[in-house]
Amino acid sequence: FRRIRKQFGGKMKFFIGGGALLDLELQQFFYAIGIPMFQGYGLSEAAPVISSNTPQNHKLGSSGKIVDNLQLKILDEKGNELPVGESGEIVVKGENVMQGYWKNEKASKEVLKDGWLFTGDLGHLDKDGFLFVKGRFKSLLIGNDGEKYSPEGIEETLMDISPFIDQIMLYNNQKPYTTALIVPNKNALKKALVDASIDLYGEDGVQEALFLLKSEIDQFYDGGKHESLFPQRWLPSAIGILDEPFSEENKMINSTLKLVRSKVVGHYSELINYLYSNEGKKIDNPKNKAAIKRLFEGDFDPSEEIDDEPEIVEE
Repeated sequence: FRRIRKQFGGKMKFFIGGGALLDLELQQFFYAIGIPMFQGYGLSEAAPVISSNTPQNHKLGSSGKIVDNLQLKILDEKGNELPVGESGEIVVKGENVMQGYWKNEKASKEVLKDGWLFTGDLGHLDKDGFLFVKGRFKSLLIGNDGEKYSPEGIEETLMDISPFIDQIMLYNNQKPYTTALIVPNKNALKKALVDASIDLYGEDGVQEALFLLKSEIDQFYDGGKHESLFPQRWLPSAIGILDEPFSEENKMINSTLKLVRSKVVGHYSELINYLYSNEGKKIDNPKNKAAIKRLFEGDFDPSEEIDDEPEIVEE
């Protein structure tokens, strides 16, 4: 792989990755070509490094060991410290932790308690002291039996794999099944319908658009090509279609482009509750049909040429 290494200058010994969970296969690839990409973890509020793998001390899949002079503990929802191997909220304390948010006492009190920074992230320490970060603690899916699961991996995979899904948020708060709110890629849906000679604005077009979206989820269930990728109980059994994207303007995405789940749940609480009804569980329920019709209205001419690639919108 010397030609690849040469493209990085020929003297690159390793990378440090941060900002989001680093795909394990990607880590393995860079190990294989001789330029390891070591995963780290941190927050701006901790200036910003909390842990990192290093050339001398690393473990695939982990976010490395805690930096010197920093305390870290894993807490459950009640604030009890958890033993090694059990997952909970990552909480840290040290001189790199901020004193508070600028002129925002309320927000500061929410994340700082006796000098401890409550990161809002889910993780655990292993017996060797390596930190494993699993996602957002407060965004967890919670089954009706109390079992918890981080949704980010499923959401990111669906958006990566499916040309028809622009944005998605999974939801389960002690319910019998998981639901999803989906913002479709309307250009990709319209192109698929036009290619199949289906009238966009007729009942058949609306129905087919909904089944195309459902088929993307079905790939992860038994018999689908991605059936073993995720536990099936955390895949959505009911889908709500949205005709408005999550954005900074509607405050459903923050300035770091992360989903503000509490805002989404609050805004769409009626739709989420509807998805737990017998009618709402059907993909072609009246609310979804109406959303697809609104999505398709007034901005598309079937006679116009459609790009092969989905439109990329810069916000």
